Order: sequence, then structure tokens, then C-alpha cells
Amino acid sequence: MKPLLLPIFLSVLLLSCRSREIINQPLDFNEDRRELSLLYLQERYGLIQDEPFITPKMVVVHWTAIPTLEGSLRAFEDSRLPSSREGIAGAGDLNVSSQYLIDQDGTIYQLLPDTLMARHVIGLNHCAIGIENVGGTPETPLTRKQFRANRWLIRQLHNKYDLDYLIGHYEYTRFENTALWLEKDDGYRTVKSDPGKDFIEGLRRSLNDLDWKPVPEGRDALPKE
Repeated sequence: MKPLLLPIFLSVLLLSCRSREIINQPLDFNEDRRELSLLYLQERYGLIQDEPFITPKMVVVHWTAIPTLEGSLRAFEDSRLPSSREGIAGAGDLNVSSQYLIDQDGTIYQLLPDTLMARHVIGLNHCAIGIENVGGTPETPLTRKQFRANRWLIRQLHNKYDLDYLIGHYEYTRFENTALWLEKDDGYRTVKSDPGKDFIEGLRRSLNDLDWKPVPEGRDALPKE
């Protein structure tokens, strides 16, 4: 690139990086959700804390398997897990949530502060920032706009925190034999396929300049074919 063009290129790149907006759409972190979060940390991980804060070491990317933004937000709204979630009800009353939610058009919503625990991944909630993506159904696959929004957001998070890993939800069981894994119940596992191999592997390729640690070897929590 010619020297005279370099400042112009850098200015355009900087402008494009700043052009995205994160919309604050906070979940009601009331006293009930706070107490349930502290109880989850204690019972699942053996962590006794005054506040449900985390030290982020990874980003976990998900899909909601719900076709609309409104429906996805409703799924996280209550502090207590609905009765319909029988598969994970035995592991505590705290409802699932995440720090971020990205709509099909690429709009980014922040639901919780980065360093406040959300229940979104077994064994790793104490160190994981969750990014949920609206959709993931056959009728509403994840979009290019969501991919670009994830890529931008993850880069911002990597610039803020000492993050080591970028993983898809289906890869969480690979951490079972690492120091990050704190789940105390050997029988508490769920089968996941989100956000799809192509999506997460594409994100890692597009962000490989951030020097992520390789995901540990092991079996993914994928459904049987």
C-alpha cells in the first residue's frame, strides 16, 4: 500500500470499527436473581462470593433456537427457570441468560454487564461471557449480519479482557479435564449443537490474529447423527 493511502485506509478502518452500537437492554437483576446467582455459584462450583461477579476467560457463542428477538428476550426475562426446562431444572432455579443477544439483523443488545454471571454454559459460567444469537431453527438460520456482529463484538471484548478461548456452546465438554471446569455433578450434561460448526470455526478463522488458545482435545456435546 502506498504511504499516502495508509492514513486514509486506517481512518476508514477505525470508522468502521466504531460504527456499531451496543444497545443496552438490561435484564432485571433483582434481589431474587442475585441470590439465585450466588447460590448457583456455591452449589455448582463451590464458589462462595459476596456478589456474583466473574473473571472472563472465554467467550461462548450460542443460538437461542427461538425465531424472534421478542421471544428470545422473554426466555431470559424471569429470574427463575420456567417449569418447561426439565432437563436442567435439577441444577438450580436460576433462569438461563447471557451477557449479549444478537438479533438476525446484526443488532447487538447487552442484557447483563460483562462481569456479572449468567447461566448459559455448564461448568464454565464463572469465567464465560455468553453471546446468544436469535434463531438457529431450520426456518431462521444464523445470518451473515449476525456473523459480522459477533466478530466485531468479540474483538471488542478481547480488547477489554484477558480472554483465552473462543468456543461454540457444543464444545463446552472439552473443558471437563481443565482447571477452568468447576461443575461438581458428573451427571449434569446436556447435548448441544449451537451455534453450528461452520459459524464458530468461521469466527475463529476471522479472529485468528487475536492469538486464542486452542480448544482442548475431547468430545463435543453434539447430538448423535
